[in-house]
Amino acid sequence: MKKRSLFEISVVKMFLIFLYCFFVVQQMQAQDSVVARYPFIKKEFNHLYFSNDSSAFIKFFRKLDRVKEEKNVRVNIVHMGGSHIQGGTWSNVFLADFQTENKTAGGGYFSFPYKIAKTNSQPYATSFSNGKWKRCRANGKDFCQPLGMNALSITTNDSANYFGVAFTKKAVCKYVNVVKVFHNFNSSFEFKPNLKDSFKVERNEFRKSGYTLFKFAMPIDSVIFELIRKDTLVKDFIIYGVSMENDLTSGFYLAGLGANGANSSSFLRCTDLVPQLESLEGDLFILSLGVNDTQAKGFEKDDYIENYDTLITFIKRSNPNAAIILTTTTDNFIRYRTSNKRTITAKDAMFELMEKHNVAVWDLFSLMGGYKSMLKWQKVGLASKDKVHFTNKGYTIIGHLMYDAVNKSYSNHQKKK
Repeated sequence: MKKRSLFEISVVKMFLIFLYCFFVVQQMQAQDSVVARYPFIKKEFNHLYFSNDSSAFIKFFRKLDRVKEEKNVRVNIVHMGGSHIQGGTWSNVFLADFQTENKTAGGGYFSFPYKIAKTNSQPYATSFSNGKWKRCRANGKDFCQPLGMNALSITTNDSANYFGVAFTKKAVCKYVNVVKVFHNFNSSFEFKPNLKDSFKVERNEFRKSGYTLFKFAMPIDSVIFELIRKDTLVKDFIIYGVSMENDLTSGFYLAGLGANGANSSSFLRCTDLVPQLESLEGDLFILSLGVNDTQAKGFEKDDYIENYDTLITFIKRSNPNAAIILTTTTDNFIRYRTSNKRTITAKDAMFELMEKHNVAVWDLFSLMGGYKSMLKWQKVGLASKDKVHFTNKGYTIIGHLMYDAVNKSYSNHQKKK
C-alpha cells in the first residue's frame, strides 16, 4: 500500500477542517434565516446576563473544553420546569445542539415513566408496564407524597408486574450501558432486569441517593424489569424515575425534570430532593418555572423569589460548582383571552435573583418579543391556541435559541483564554 506524503496528509486535514467549518457556518446561517422569518423575535436579547461573579460558568466552560480534549467526559444538564419541560422538545433540541457541535454520542437521559403515569411523555423515551399504578404529583388534584426530584412518582402494590423504559427515534443518545432506577427500598418487593442468560449485568444499591444501579456488559436501548411482591408487610413499591446513561464515550446527559402544572414551590415538596439531585452531578441547571405562578390570582413577587431562593440553595447544596441559568417566564394569556401582565413582574424577579445568587439569566420573555408577543407566535403556528404553550416548531426554535445564547458566552470565554 502506497504511503501518503506529509503534504497529502496536510491537504486532507485542511479539507476536513474546511468541511467542518462549512457545516457550522451553514448551521448558523440556517438558524439566522429562521429568526429572520419571524421579526417579532428580538435577537438582540439572545445572550446570557451575568452578575459580577460568573465563576461557576468558567468551571462549566472548562468542562466543555474537556469534552473536546479528552476521551471520556460527560456534561450533565438538568432542566427543571412545568409543562414546557415535560413536553421535552425544548430540552432535547438544546441537548442535540451540544452533541452535534461536539460530535459526541454518549451521555443519556433521566426519564420519568410518564406513560405508565398516564400523562404525556417526553419525545426521547417511552415507558410501559402491565401493572396498575397510582400517580402522585406535586400540585393539583393528584397531589400526594412521597415525590421524587421530578415532582412526580408512581406507586404499585401488584403481586406480579413488569415495567420498562425504551428510547425512541428522537433520542440523541441511542444506547446506554448503565441504568439507575430511583425507588423506595421496600423489603416486601424485589425487582430485576429481564435478560437473556448470556447477558451479564452488575447490580449495586445506593440507598442514601435512592437508586439501584445496573451496569450492562453490552449497550442497550431499552430495559424491562420484573417486579415481584414477596409479602404484604409493607405496601407500595414507588418509582421516582429511571436514569439511562452511557459512560463508554464522551457526551451530554439531560435530566428534563418537568411536571405539568409545576410552579416555583412544586419541587420543594419533593422527598429527598437534594440527595437525588446530587446523584445527577449536574454541571448546568436551567430553571424554567413561572408560567403557573403568574397564572395564579394570588401571585406575589416576594413569594416567587422566596421559592426560587430555596430551590437555588438546594441546587448549590447538591453541587456547589454547578452553573445555573434562570429563564424569564414566557409571555402567556390567562384562559385564552386575558394578557398576563404578571410575567413582567416575574421577569424583574429573575434579575434580582441573578444579583443575589450570582447566577445567569436568559431573558426569553424579551427575546420572544415581550408583553403580548404570544399572539404573534400563535398567529404563525409557533404557539398553541391556549396562548400558553408552544407548538413543536415553536419549542424547537426556543431550544436552538437557548443553545446559541449559551454558546455565545462559551465563545467569548474561549477568546479571553
